Amino acid sequence: MKNEEFVKEITNIDEDFAQWYTDICIKAELADYTASKGFVAIRPYGYAIYENISNYEDKEFKKLGVQNVTMPLLIPESLLNKEKDHVEGFAPEVAWVTQGGEEELEERLCVRPTSEVIFSTMYAKWLKSWRDLPFLYNQWGSVVRWEKETRPFLRTREFFWHEGHTIHETAEEAKDFCIKILDIYTDVIENLLAIPVIRGKKTDSEKFAGAVSTFTVETLMRDGKALQAGTSHYLGDNFSKAFNITFQDREGKQAYPHYTTWATTSRLIGAIIMAHGDDRGLKLPPRIAPIQVVIVPISQEKEEVLEKANVIKERLSSNFKVKLDDRDNYTAGYKFNYWEMKGVPVRLEIGPKDIEKGEAILVRRDTFEKKSVKLENLEKELQELMDKIHQNMFDTCLKRQEEKTTVVHNMDELVKTIDENQGYLKAMWCGSAECEEKIKNLTAVKSRCIPFEEEHLDDKCVCCGGPAKHMVVWGRQY
Repeated sequence: MKNEEFVKEITNIDEDFAQWYTDICIKAELADYTASKGFVAIRPYGYAIYENISNYEDKEFKKLGVQNVTMPLLIPESLLNKEKDHVEGFAPEVAWVTQGGEEELEERLCVRPTSEVIFSTMYAKWLKSWRDLPFLYNQWGSVVRWEKETRPFLRTREFFWHEGHTIHETAEEAKDFCIKILDIYTDVIENLLAIPVIRGKKTDSEKFAGAVSTFTVETLMRDGKALQAGTSHYLGDNFSKAFNITFQDREGKQAYPHYTTWATTSRLIGAIIMAHGDDRGLKLPPRIAPIQVVIVPISQEKEEVLEKANVIKERLSSNFKVKLDDRDNYTAGYKFNYWEMKGVPVRLEIGPKDIEKGEAILVRRDTFEKKSVKLENLEKELQELMDKIHQNMFDTCLKRQEEKTTVVHNMDELVKTIDENQGYLKAMWCGSAECEEKIKNLTAVKSRCIPFEEEHLDDKCVCCGGPAKHMVVWGRQY
C-alpha cells in the first residue's frame, strides 16, 4: 500500500454540494455503486451507523408494545389494486416480477414498495374481536421503488427501513399512537443525530397515498434544502374497508379497526452527512458513531508507545467504542486526515513525551480543538467531551436553521427569498391545492408541513391573497 501523507481530496462543499455529498459517501466508505443501476452497496461503516439508529428505535418501539414480524417481498397485482388511492400513489415506482424460473406467471407480482396491502390481508385473517386489539407490528427490511434519479442513501431503488403497521379499536387511539411514534422519531433525530426537527402535519397534497393524515418530522440540510426525516400516517378505516378487516366490537356489532403506518429509512445517514459534514468529510454525532474515539500513536515504532496505546484502548473500551490505528505503513498525518474524513468524534494522540507526562491529547472532530488531559482522567474527560460535541453539533444546526428561516407575506417576497437565502419559508396559506401547485410550479418550493404550533403571521394567503387558514413551512426538498 502506498504511503501517502494526505487522504484524497473531496469536492469543495461550496462549489458543488451534490458532488461533495457523493464524495463523502464513497471516500468515507459508507456506500458504493454496484453493477445494478440505481442500487448501492452499504459498506460496513455505513451499515454500522444504520444499526446504531435502528437498534435504538427498535428498543423504543418495544416499550410501546410493538412486536417485529416479517411479510413477503412480493405482492400479487390484484392485492395492490384493492386500495385505489394507494396504488395510484405508488404505480409509477413499482417494479414487477413476470416470470418465475422458466414459466411466465399467471399474475404479475410487485416487489413491495411498501407493505400496507400484505399486512392488511393478514390482519383480515387474524383479527376476530375487540379483545385482540391493538395489533402493534413492525417489519425491518428493504423495499424497492424505481426512482429515475438516484443518490446514495437519499434516493436509491432499494432502501432499508422499518415499516410499522398497527390497527386500533378507535380513531382516537390510532391518532394518539401516531404521535407517540413521532415522539420517538423526534428523540432519535435530535438526541442521537443532533439535528433539530420541525414537527407537523402534511397538507392533503403531500400526505401519504391512502392516508387520512400524515404527520412528519422535517429537517434542514446545509444547503437550505429540506429532508423529510420520518413520517407517521393515520389511515383511518380506508384499508380496513378495502381489505374487509373487521372485528366484533364491545356491543357485539361488526366494526372496522383504525390503521396507522410509520417509517424512518436509511436516508437518515444522508441527513447526517448533509447536516454536519464539512470540507474535510463526514462529521458524526458521538451517540451513533461506530467509532467514538480513535487512538493514533505518535512515533509508534518506539515499543512503549504501542504498548501504552493498547493499554488505553482496553481501558476505554468498556465505556466507549474505540479503535487503535496501529498501521505501520502510514504516517500520523495521513491517519489524522483519514479519521477526520470518516468523522470520528474524538482523536486521542499518545507519544513518548505524552507518556512521560502521564497525559494524552484529545482532538475534537467538530471544532478541531486540542486538549491535553491526564491519563487518570480520560473516562471523565471523554464523556464530558462527547456531550459537548453533541450539543455543539445540534446548536450549529439550529443556528443555521434559524438563519435560513424567513417569514414571507406575498409571492414576490417568496420568489426573491428562496433564491437569496434558500431554506425554510414561513407563510400563511388559504388551504387550496391550486395555490400549493402554483407555488411549486413557479419556485420548486413545496409545503413541508403545517406545524403543530402555528404562528399567525398575516391574514392573507401568500399566493392568492385570500383569507388564510394555516401557517405553513415551505421549502425545496430532497
